[in-house]
Amino acid sequence: MTQVVDHLVLNNHFDLATARELFVALGFTLTPESHHTLGSSNQLIVFGDRYLELIGVPRHGQRIRQELLDSPPGIDGLVFRSEDAAQTERQLREQGFDALPVQHFSREVEADGERGEARFSAVRLAPGSFTAGRVYFCQHHTPEWIWRAPWQRHENGVSAMTTLTLVTDDIDSERNEWQRLGSTNMTLQLLTRADWHDFSAGLPGLDETRRSQFAAITFTGGELSRLKQAALRFRLPHYQDAERLLIALPALHTLLEFRL
Repeated sequence: MTQVVDHLVLNNHFDLATARELFVALGFTLTPESHHTLGSSNQLIVFGDRYLELIGVPRHGQRIRQELLDSPPGIDGLVFRSEDAAQTERQLREQGFDALPVQHFSREVEADGERGEARFSAVRLAPGSFTAGRVYFCQHHTPEWIWRAPWQRHENGVSAMTTLTLVTDDIDSERNEWQRLGSTNMTLQLLTRADWHDFSAGLPGLDETRRSQFAAITFTGGELSRLKQAALRFRLPHYQDAERLLIALPALHTLLEFRL
């Protein structure tokens, strides 16, 4: 079975505004801030068939999405697409996974002078199912409020989000766990800590207290000179060679890789 990646989640706890400022400076188009009925706020960076979700928790919200505060800041969610959440839940249980009951939620959306409601059904694997972070499946009932052409064009020239890199202390065990779930249509790169040192060119990023974590996202098609200038303005650690630019987000234990 091939699992289709729907989106990645970058958890910012109470500081969504800082992430927004950074990604706008990097030249990404962000959707307007929106608020889930679950008690979280988000903005999306949308590509052709998947997106990066910047998510946070309002400091004075009427509801608090505790699962986000219980997860470390940074890349904490890998979300696959579901065409039928109830069926996905059944299939996951049949495969031996501890799947939580289907959860329905929504958020208001505004675009092109129109207001609407984006509605979702999600099936989450129980916390701890994968040590690197949260894994769940999302059914979109209103995809027209996500994949809109103006939101898919980015001034920095980035055209796709292609790879999620995971760093682990036990690569064989980690590989076996992910193989149980099936292959994916997005590259999931598993690295040892030694491999990570080479991949990251020594830039900061890893949370040394964790034995497994989502650590880097790879994008393609960007204007590296513009992205580097943004890194310099924000005084972010970075590294560039002939093929790629790395920008570290130390506060989020996250590395962004941009390839031509």
